[in-house]
Parts: sequence; C-alpha cells; structure tokens
Amino acid sequence: MIRKAVIPAAGFGTRFLPATKSQPKEMLPIVDTPTIQYVVQEAAASGITDILMVIGKGKRAIEEHFDRNFELEGELAAKGKEKELKAIRKISDLANIHFVWQKELRGLGDAVQCARDHVGNEPFAVLLGDTVMGSRKPVIRQLMDVFDRYQESVVAVEEVERSKVSRYGVIKASQVADGLHLIEDFVEKPAPAEAPSNLAIASRYVFTPDIFDFLSKIGRGKNNEIQLTDAMRLLVKSRAMYALQFEGTRYDIGNKLDFIKTNIIFGLKHKDMSRELRAFIRDLGKGD
Repeated sequence: MIRKAVIPAAGFGTRFLPATKSQPKEMLPIVDTPTIQYVVQEAAASGITDILMVIGKGKRAIEEHFDRNFELEGELAAKGKEKELKAIRKISDLANIHFVWQKELRGLGDAVQCARDHVGNEPFAVLLGDTVMGSRKPVIRQLMDVFDRYQESVVAVEEVERSKVSRYGVIKASQVADGLHLIEDFVEKPAPAEAPSNLAIASRYVFTPDIFDFLSKIGRGKNNEIQLTDAMRLLVKSRAMYALQFEGTRYDIGNKLDFIKTNIIFGLKHKDMSRELRAFIRDLGKGD
C-alpha cells in the first residue's frame, strides 16, 4: 500500500520571469487555484495521506498556502462568507504535508533523493509540481493500481508526435497488456529517427525504495545535474519497471504558451465564467 508522495518544487521557474522572481512557479494560478494545489488534490484523491514537498529558496509561499490562516478565516467568518471559508480550510486538510529544503539545485534526481529519510523503506509516488493531470480516476491512482498488481516501479507515459520526441525522455519497452509496457531502457531526448518509441515520460511515477540506492550511485549527468532518468536506467537493469499509458490529459505549464492554454481550458469549465469566456474567444476569432 502506498501512503506517501514526494512533490519536487524547488526550481526557479526562469521561463516565467519576472513573475517568478518572488513567487514560486508552482503557485501560479490556473484560473483561481495554484497549480500545486491541483497536484496535491490528485495525490489526496488517490488515497495518499503523507506528502513531502521538496522546496528551495523563495518557496515559502507554498508552505503558507497549505498552512492554516486563522486571521483570514476569522475575517471570512465575520463577513458570513461560508463558501470561501470552507474552501480555504479544505486546503490544509488535504493531507499531512511536510517540507524539506533542496539546498542546492542539482536536478530532479537530487530532489527525489532529498526524500530518502522521510520515505524510509516504503514504496512512494512522485508527482511533479508544475504539471496538472485531468482524468476521471487520478493518474497517480492509476499507477498505484499497477504497482499493487506487480509490486514494481511504474512511470506514466503518453504518446507524442514522432517529430517532437526530441523534447522528451522516451521509453524502449515491450507491451504486456493494453496500455501497459515492460520497460527495457530510457532514452533522453532522442532524434526522431533514433527514438525507440513515441511514448514520453509524463511527470508521474511510483517507485520502490531502492531507487534511492541507484540515485546515490549515478553522480551528475546532463547539465551537471543528478538526473532521475539515469537512476531509472540502472533500476531496469536489476528489476522490472512498467510504463502505463494513463487515461487522461496532461496539462504542462512549463512554458508561457501552455500555461495560457491551460488557463483557457480550465476557464471554460468554470460555470461562473464559461459563457462569457466562450463569447470573448469567438469575438477574438472574428477580428482575425
């Protein structure tokens, strides 16, 4: 049973400067909700009760967001704003959330390694803090179900256009069931002609605790960082690891264009603004 999750959220978010100079990119809102809150909600909806966030300099706003704000709660209660009061209280009740500092930004692998003492000898989930998943069943729950069956590490993957595989880490694998693959190797950002598949790693993982042993062995790799993919390549040489083509949609806010697109998509789902937003988009189209 998986009860712990790790959410790396230490990066500078340089693609969103100057907005991220003093505000974590994970706190950038999708309509009215910080991106990282969607990630925590996915973990909580999957049955995870214990979350460790790996943060860095300038990320205090994340801690404050998931803590209680009694002054604000008192103000809302005094004004009879019960809906808003219920919404902010719910945030701090999602899970038991802990924080650890990544003292030096040495890559995703190092961020995961920061969770070793907290995770201990348990399997655990990893959810990247700048990627939102839309699905009926939470994507990390889909991976946890695979783990429950095979008791091996699982990574989420999605099909991408062959011409775009050079943007991603992709897998070399053999299919063992519908949407489920046994991984043979990982290839980081291959040329389209050299890619073993068009199945790209998609920001969600479930690991057995021995991933920490491989992270401690690899040293610095590409960009002088400790790469999680390098540790995963060692893992698949010693034991099985699976890839699941998840059911759902990945909303990547890693760049400004995708962030704006995601806000529009989520805005169209809000009952209080969807009609006016659709009309606004139609009017913009008429002006072209």
